[in-house]
Amino acid sequence: MEERGTGNLSSASHLLLLLLFLLSAAEAEGAAFTAAEADAAISRFQEYLRIDTAHPNPDYAATAAFLRSQADSLSLQHETLEFVAGKPLILLKWPGRRPSLPSLLLNSHTDVVPAEPHKWVHAPFSAALGPEGNIYARGSQDMKCVGIQYLEAIRRLKAARFVPDRTIYISFVPDEEIGGTDGVGALVASDTFKQMRVGVVLDEGLASPRQEYRVFYGERCPWWLVIRAQGAPGHGAKLYDGSAMENVMKSVEAVRRFRAAQFDLVKTGTKVEGEVVSVNLVYLKAGTPSPTGFVMNLQPSEAEVGLDIRVPPNTDPKALEKRIAEEWAPSARNMTYEFKHKVSVYDMFGKPAITPADRSNSWWVLLEEAVKEANGKLSKPEIFPASTDARFFRELGIPAFGFSPMANTPILLHDHNEFLNKEEYLKGVRIYESIIKAFASYKEEVEESRAEL
Repeated sequence: MEERGTGNLSSASHLLLLLLFLLSAAEAEGAAFTAAEADAAISRFQEYLRIDTAHPNPDYAATAAFLRSQADSLSLQHETLEFVAGKPLILLKWPGRRPSLPSLLLNSHTDVVPAEPHKWVHAPFSAALGPEGNIYARGSQDMKCVGIQYLEAIRRLKAARFVPDRTIYISFVPDEEIGGTDGVGALVASDTFKQMRVGVVLDEGLASPRQEYRVFYGERCPWWLVIRAQGAPGHGAKLYDGSAMENVMKSVEAVRRFRAAQFDLVKTGTKVEGEVVSVNLVYLKAGTPSPTGFVMNLQPSEAEVGLDIRVPPNTDPKALEKRIAEEWAPSARNMTYEFKHKVSVYDMFGKPAITPADRSNSWWVLLEEAVKEANGKLSKPEIFPASTDARFFRELGIPAFGFSPMANTPILLHDHNEFLNKEEYLKGVRIYESIIKAFASYKEEVEESRAEL
């Protein structure tokens, strides 16, 4: 009898340990969506996508109303900030039980770029669900998916009765697609932002065609350059040196050679796109207008070219500026240049505007482990090839990662037929659930951001 009882107790103990293990694993990974929960989450995503926030006339009012209703459904504090009239910024707050710790900020933008409806298989603001589970909409990748994934992750954490140690802010900002000055730019300059005491930021990344999720620790800085040339006008049949068109075309050729050399580094696999300086000609302006077009027998006295240059944070900006002044727009050829927009590669402390993505940064370690806990994997950290709102935070010395959990997905931001598969969307929610839980539970005093010193 005693032996039988001991055996029963032993079996019961094994069963209990197995149950505890399974519960622990389920808690680590996050419970799976029920069918009803999945349908509701997808429905909310579609509702958000159907709000037309394309420039030049984004419907920010409808967006603000939708986000406030979502905040109320989650019992999150919220306020509407209008640093510029007609451009509301919605700021949500989930107070932590240790408010002395630096906070976590989850940032996303609400605006999207315009679409050409006749070139889409579904209307760009229909959020149509295709037979393969793809949700077609402008903003499905860039970046309404991320904003609503934040909220769905918080919904699941609240349902699991999770309580954050750090305060969590969720910002939905306007105008990222047109520079962000009236959105995040205004926020970081405000007293509200100072009171938030942000310790780390998550912002947008890019889709990954592979199984690994892409993550970005910096980004190329935009330099929008206009080069102007002057020269003596002349008859269209005359051959002479120093015409405006000749001067500007010499510059275009010098730019082309530089661009080809940079592009070769990418083609050969020596560097990835975010690590080289990209230069693209965006317009060429010259000629004397006439009622039927241009005067064809007159060489113009002025010509100009516009360039979109993207500069990695590890580039020597002085060397690039010297190249512009001496090779692309030399005054010896009657040439001048002007930056229409120029973002520094340095933060406010004179250091490259990047966030360490290695074991020296506790936030990076937490991010990597949290993604792994949710059965995901990060690829090698990268420099974002374009620019995002994350630059405003990095300029202040605040750690910021660009991350959009979209694996097995073609990169379609700003493209026709932008879509995100519903299963990848739901996986992304669980990834964020793991990340938010890890970041908000981290009690160690991470070295304060330089912006607070």
